[in-house]
Amino acid sequence: MMTPPPPPVQPHALLVSTPFQGHINPLMRLGRRLAAKGVLVTFTTALRAAVRVEEDGDGDGHERAGFRFERLRGGGLWEPEDPRFSDAGDMARHVEAAGPAALKELIRREAEAGRPVTCVVTNAFVPWALRVAGEMGLPCGMLWIQSCALLSVYYHYVHSLAAFPEPDGDASGRSLLAIPGLPDLAMDDLRPLLIYASDQDMWREMLFADLSVIREKVSWVFVSTFDELEHEAVAALSEHLPVIPVGPLIKPEIGEIDGSSGDDGCIAWLNAQAPRSVVFVAFGSLVKTGDDETAEIAAGLASMGRPFLWVMRDDNRAVLFQGTLDGVTAATLCDRGKVVPWCRQAHVLAHGAIGCFVTHCGWNSTTEALAVGVPVVACPRWSDQNINAKFLVDVYRLGVRAPTPVTREALHLSIEEVMSGLEAGAMGLRAASWKERARAALADGGSSDHGVQAFVDQIK
Repeated sequence: MMTPPPPPVQPHALLVSTPFQGHINPLMRLGRRLAAKGVLVTFTTALRAAVRVEEDGDGDGHERAGFRFERLRGGGLWEPEDPRFSDAGDMARHVEAAGPAALKELIRREAEAGRPVTCVVTNAFVPWALRVAGEMGLPCGMLWIQSCALLSVYYHYVHSLAAFPEPDGDASGRSLLAIPGLPDLAMDDLRPLLIYASDQDMWREMLFADLSVIREKVSWVFVSTFDELEHEAVAALSEHLPVIPVGPLIKPEIGEIDGSSGDDGCIAWLNAQAPRSVVFVAFGSLVKTGDDETAEIAAGLASMGRPFLWVMRDDNRAVLFQGTLDGVTAATLCDRGKVVPWCRQAHVLAHGAIGCFVTHCGWNSTTEALAVGVPVVACPRWSDQNINAKFLVDVYRLGVRAPTPVTREALHLSIEEVMSGLEAGAMGLRAASWKERARAALADGGSSDHGVQAFVDQIK
C-alpha cells in the first residue's frame, strides 16, 4: 500500500512595512486579503508609539484568521516608546541600519517554529528588506501604495525613459511631459515630487534604491489601484513591470462599509444630519496647515450655512482658541459643525450624510472617496497630491480644485460648486458610477480579486 503524500505546506507571506501609518494600513489590508485566500500572513514593522496596528490585529504574536503581527525587534532596534522615533529622518536611517539583522532573525524564528517563509512583500522605502530577502533566497513582492500613474512617473525617471523637464525649467507650466498611459503632465504637476525636491535627498535615494532594481529583484508589483480606474497606466507600465492591481486597499471592505460605527461621536452626529448635506474636511495625518490658512478655513466653513465635520490635527487646534477669528469664535464654529482631532475616515466618508469631501488628495483619501462615491474639493500640497488632484478633477471630473493655500472665499465657492452648482448633479452621478466600479473590482472574479488570486495560486 502506497503511503499518501504529505499535505502541502501552507504558503507563508512575510509583509515588511516602513513604520508610517499611511504605509502600514494598505499593506495590512493586502495581508488580510491574502489570509482570506488561505495564505498564512505575518506582518512586521519597527513599531513606534505614533502608529496604530490594533485595528487589524490582536497584538504582537497573536494570530487571527491566518493573520499574525510580529513586531520587528532585536538587532539594536529602538523600543516603540523611544523618543528618537519622532524624527522621520532619524527613524528611517536607524531602521535602515538595524532592520536587516532584525528581519533575518525573524525569518529564522519563523522557520524554527514550523512556519517557513515562502515570500516577502514590502512596501516602498524599505530597500533593505529586499536585500535581506534576496540574500536568504526568498522571492519578493512590493506594494506601491500610491497611484500607478505616479509609479510610472518615477519608473520612467529612474530608468531615463522619458524627457523630464529640468528642475529650474518653465515655471509657467508650459513644458509638458509625455509618458505612455498618462495625460500630459506640466512642471507644476511634477515639481512637488521627490525627483525635484532638493530637501528630500534621503527619501529620494531610498526610492531610487527600490526602483533601480525592481525589475531584477521583485517578482510581483502590487499597486493600490484597480484596473478600471487606471487601465491605460496599468497597461503601459505592465510592458516594463509585473503590475498587479489589488485596490482599493481600504478598510473596512467596500461591501461592509455602511457608516454604522465610528468614534468621537462622529457617526452619531452624522446620523442627525440630512442626506448629502455635510461637508467633510480632512487633510490627512501629515499635512499641517499654517495658522493663517487654518483661520481662513474656519471662516470659510462658518460662512457657508452648511453642516461640516472638520478633522483638525492637535497642532492646528490652538489657533481656534486664541480669541476671535474675524468674528468667528471657536464656540460659534463648533455650534455650526463638528471639529475632531481624528476619525475613521472610511467610515465617515461612507455615511449617507456626506455630500462633499475637502481633501489634500493623498492616494488613500482619493481611493476612499472614489470607493464610496463622494465628490471632492481638491486642495493638494506636495508629493503625489497634485497628480491625484489632476486625475480627480480633469480626468474623472469628480470635483473642483481650490487654490493653495486655501482662502475663505475660494473654499466657500468651491464647496458650493460641488454641492449645488450647475455640474453638481453630474459630479454626483459620476461619483456613484466609480463606487460601483470599485465594488466590482473587489468582488469575486473582479480585476483586483483576480490579481490577488493569481498571486496566491503562484505561491501555493
